[in-house]
Amino acid sequence: MKIDEDVPKEHSAHIEHAEETTVPTKDALQASTDEHEATVWEALRHNYKAVLWSATISLSIIMEGYDVALIYQFFTYPAFQEKFGSYRPEQGDYIVTGPWQAGLSNGANVGIVIGGFMNGYLSTRFGYKRVLLAALFFMNWFIFILFFAPSAPVLLVGQILCGLTWGIFATSSPAYASEVCPLALRGYLTCYVNLCWAMGQFIASGALYGLLKIDSEWSYRIAYALQWIWPVPLFVLIMFAPESPWWLARNDRMDDAYKSLARLDTRGREAHQRTLAQIMHTLELESKLESGSSYLDCFRGIDRRRTEVVCMSFAGQVLSGSAFAYTPTYFFVQAGINTENAYQITVGGTAISFVGTIISWFLLTRFGRRQLYVTGVACLTGFLLIIGITAAASESSSAKWGQAALCLVWLFTYSVTLGPVTYTIISETSSVHLRAKSVCLSRNVYNITNIVAQVVEPYLINPTEANLKGKTAFVWAATAAVTTVWAFFRLPECRGRTYDELDVMFHRKVPARKFATYQVNAHDADALKTSPAEGVVDNSGGKA
Repeated sequence: MKIDEDVPKEHSAHIEHAEETTVPTKDALQASTDEHEATVWEALRHNYKAVLWSATISLSIIMEGYDVALIYQFFTYPAFQEKFGSYRPEQGDYIVTGPWQAGLSNGANVGIVIGGFMNGYLSTRFGYKRVLLAALFFMNWFIFILFFAPSAPVLLVGQILCGLTWGIFATSSPAYASEVCPLALRGYLTCYVNLCWAMGQFIASGALYGLLKIDSEWSYRIAYALQWIWPVPLFVLIMFAPESPWWLARNDRMDDAYKSLARLDTRGREAHQRTLAQIMHTLELESKLESGSSYLDCFRGIDRRRTEVVCMSFAGQVLSGSAFAYTPTYFFVQAGINTENAYQITVGGTAISFVGTIISWFLLTRFGRRQLYVTGVACLTGFLLIIGITAAASESSSAKWGQAALCLVWLFTYSVTLGPVTYTIISETSSVHLRAKSVCLSRNVYNITNIVAQVVEPYLINPTEANLKGKTAFVWAATAAVTTVWAFFRLPECRGRTYDELDVMFHRKVPARKFATYQVNAHDADALKTSPAEGVVDNSGGKA
């Protein structure tokens, strides 16, 4: 292998030696020790560049959160209803029918599914950076279709095409964050993805409320036009971003991996060499475990369990009732709250989501991933049951406002627990070789589950269909209860674990409820031979 002349000679020798023998265990072990011992502030001081680049790339998620909020809230938007809806002579108004609600809301989801699967191959082949740049380029042009759409079918095409790019943004951002940030910051930066989603929702709700009184097509066209704010500035910024050192190492570009580490970490040459040794150790460990890099490999051997965890964790966001309670403007209107008040409540709800995600950063450090997820989905189940019971008991104005308040409580709980922590779970549970495909696969399980939910939800709540109104919550309470049971028995705690430690623990088939207290040394020569009955000591170190 040719060694770049900009790489230190010591590092060049290190790479040559690694090619001929095995990864230097001493350096890798020291890097692992450094990660476990580093505090949040120490990690932030040395890796602030990694934090900034991760945060920048995650900003692309704002566009997805923005548009998802747009299309759902447009169904109660007077100008949008008149343009794309059907006239009801009995009521003397327009409404977007159940089938078109399902079609338009799921058009983007269909595109996201396709884009997600594509990104599993594209990111593995070309890296996160180049794929993101291409997606931003095409996104800029696809927005024209949404802006000028003369009919619902054309709008549907625009939603699908934009969905292709959102699928790439949604899967690249958490994977990139998990690979460029050190252990102490990993939870914060993967949760930040959800914060960007909440920012998009908040901007959309605020924009729609401000445009509500414009009595023409410009009310919703301006909302679509605001999406042009993001692609060009993000494209320029991401052009200068470093590629993930893990992706570079997976593709045998060790010189470039070292340079990437030097741009992300300010500790100096020796620390970069140790970190690269740890990366190489993890990749070598996974090669011994016969961890491949295709979608089929996600369902083979020990990766089958990891795939179950990431897919079910993500699907749990939908199964916990997000189709009903996360963007509840349409529900509020159908429950009898006027349109302006419904939008005011929704704007407040998105602000609650934003604040809740920030609070989750502190809870994530204190309680870990598993406890937040299990407790969160259990609470969401209870709130949905109460909403359903309230709706069944009374149709008074006070009961409707009570349901609206409970939706906001649901949203806050979701934003503190299930919403952000899921991104951390799916980013760190997958094996390194399969990370891009595993994240894409889990996101697409979420998308497919969401498509089903968005087909079912309009029929359950629409006045021209089942017209269940608040009693729709009973349906989602049942699916949330199933998710709670699954999470209690199957969701492991990955807080404070390096990727090689997780490889060993999944290889040993450690029970989910013992992950938090299991003792493991991934650098032991017999690491892949030890029985799972041996480890019992807490090794999490309280890291995020």
